[in-house]
Amino acid sequence: MSTSDCRFCRANGQLGDAPRSASSSFYMLMSRDPELPGAVMVIPERHVETPFDLTPAEWAEMPDALAAARAALTEFDPDGYTMGWNVGAVAGQTVGHVHLHVIARWKEGPHAGMGLRVPLKHPDGSWTRS
Repeated sequence: MSTSDCRFCRANGQLGDAPRSASSSFYMLMSRDPELPGAVMVIPERHVETPFDLTPAEWAEMPDALAAARAALTEFDPDGYTMGWNVGAVAGQTVGHVHLHVIARWKEGPHAGMGLRVPLKHPDGSWTRS
C-alpha cells in the first residue's frame, strides 16, 4: 500500500476525523465504531505496516502515547482495558498502517473478567481454527 492510499497517513488528507492528541511519533483517534464507544487507536505518524517496523525512538514514545489513550478513556470510567495489535490480514488487520487498539472494559460488560482470547475459544475451552 502506498502512503497516498493509506487512510491513516495524515499527510495525504484522507483521515476522516481529527486526532484527539498527538506527539512527534504518534497520534490517537477515538473509535467511530458504535460497538466500541470506549476505544481509541494509537497510530504512528510514520507509515509502517506492523509494530515490528517501529523504531527504538518510536517505542520510547509509546508510554506517553498510552498515557494519552488512557486519559482519553477516563470519561468512560473503565474498570480495565484490553490492548492489542492486529498484524497481517489473517489476524484481522484491515488497514496496512499499524495501529494499537486500546479498549475500555467494565466489570458488568460482556466477557467481563475474560481476556482477549475468549472470542477465539469454543464453549468447551478448545481453540477455534476457523
